[in-house]
Amino acid sequence: MKRLTIQLVMAILLVLSGIVLLFSGFWIAPSGEIHNSVLVAFGEISTFAGALFGVDYSYKIKQVKDEKEH
Repeated sequence: MKRLTIQLVMAILLVLSGIVLLFSGFWIAPSGEIHNSVLVAFGEISTFAGALFGVDYSYKIKQVKDEKEH
């Protein structure tokens, strides 16, 4: 169960960091170090990875609940 908790925390952190980076790409003027496209691309990748973690987490929780019922 501890592994599932860590997985859920990582999923939440990835989604939140991805969303922050996506919005940062629109609001922060490039200072020549990080281009907006890099921020947006990393934000999309982080959001997608977090979503995959979340989907996997929900299926594992469902599997654990089903095992407890039988």
